[in-house]
Amino acid sequence: MPPSQLSGAESPRVRKAVPADGQAVTAVFLASRASAMPYLPRLHSDEETRAWIDAVVLPGSDVWVAELGDDPAEIVGFAALDGTVLDHLYLRPDVRRRGIGSALLDAVRAASPGELSLRVFQRNTDARAFYERHGFTARAYDDGSRNEENEPDVTYHWTTG
Repeated sequence: MPPSQLSGAESPRVRKAVPADGQAVTAVFLASRASAMPYLPRLHSDEETRAWIDAVVLPGSDVWVAELGDDPAEIVGFAALDGTVLDHLYLRPDVRRRGIGSALLDAVRAASPGELSLRVFQRNTDARAFYERHGFTARAYDDGSRNEENEPDVTYHWTTG
């Protein structure tokens, strides 16, 4: 179903990712970063990003995808959990603010042992507000030396208690 035909009230279906989801997950990742963080340097080609998703993210993390529509359903978001670290939560730009990120975060929280941490670029104010609305607390700020983009980030934590 073309994005323009997706219902605004449609609930996402969240499921565990499979290797065949690599292309769709890559498309969400690239579109989301380009839209939400245009200030980031483009360090890798689309092909390199797809290879990383296929070889590192999907096999090395617990990954969930959010789907909308039927016959066929479209992957419109994904989240990747590595232990207690939420490494990725990305949505296609045209489906933001429809509860899809919250549904993915709920799946991740259900799989976590009661705590999560994550890093967000400091300039990504929409993501920071999202995590703060969901009970995450900023704990540490960094100058960007720990990420390949050299972009200042902030570490957030969440616990069940």
